[in-house]
Amino acid sequence: MAARHSTADILDAAVHVREAARSVAAGATGVDTVLAALSEVVEHDHASLTRWDPRRQRHATLAGSYPEAATSYIETRLHRDPVFSVLHSPARGGLWLGDVPGELLAVSPGFQDVLSPLGVEDGVAQCLFAADGRYVGMLNLSIRGRHRSPGPARAVVTLLTESLAAAVASCGAGTERGPGRPGGLSPRELEVLAELTTGRTNRQIAERLHVTPRTVGTHIEHILAKLDLPNRAAAAARAVAWGITPDR
Repeated sequence: MAARHSTADILDAAVHVREAARSVAAGATGVDTVLAALSEVVEHDHASLTRWDPRRQRHATLAGSYPEAATSYIETRLHRDPVFSVLHSPARGGLWLGDVPGELLAVSPGFQDVLSPLGVEDGVAQCLFAADGRYVGMLNLSIRGRHRSPGPARAVVTLLTESLAAAVASCGAGTERGPGRPGGLSPRELEVLAELTTGRTNRQIAERLHVTPRTVGTHIEHILAKLDLPNRAAAAARAVAWGITPDR
């Protein structure tokens, strides 16, 4: 990807991130569009936006590009990492890896067991809070090697947190966005939800959508988390109630 170093370029890219976040909050696009826009602000190798599920006490990945092991750590263990207690405050901005004290990194399983083996040497973790102060999720961007993001990019990520929080919070709203559109589901997740109404297996759905069965399984996990449903049968029933059916 093309690196952006001038302040003007970074601010212009930030506007696109804000527009993408507003589109997600309105139910018009998926969260992956936000991460795509963020790549023009911070040149990163891995990224994720997650929603905090207070009932299950875990994060749910809304969009991301981390390997499976890193994604699992972010979803199920990151909130217990020593670094997270430093991050989890509405008063602070993002925490950049290069600014974390060495003694804290030394006791962080997230860095020692997950990021370091990936060759990550910089990046930012940013907790996201709704306007009413609720913790709603997290942004993670990781950079391999010694490349450091320009100063303006570091400031812009903090300034974008309100828009990012609104986008993430909307994905947990469980409301409809127009006829038959459950809030927070990406276009691909809607396709998978529709396929669940047919009783097809993950492998059969994968063949129809030209993805892997593992990817289908991940989409189903996210659908259940976003709609707060216990299993795929309940998800299928919800799809039928909303009139969502697969393309023939």
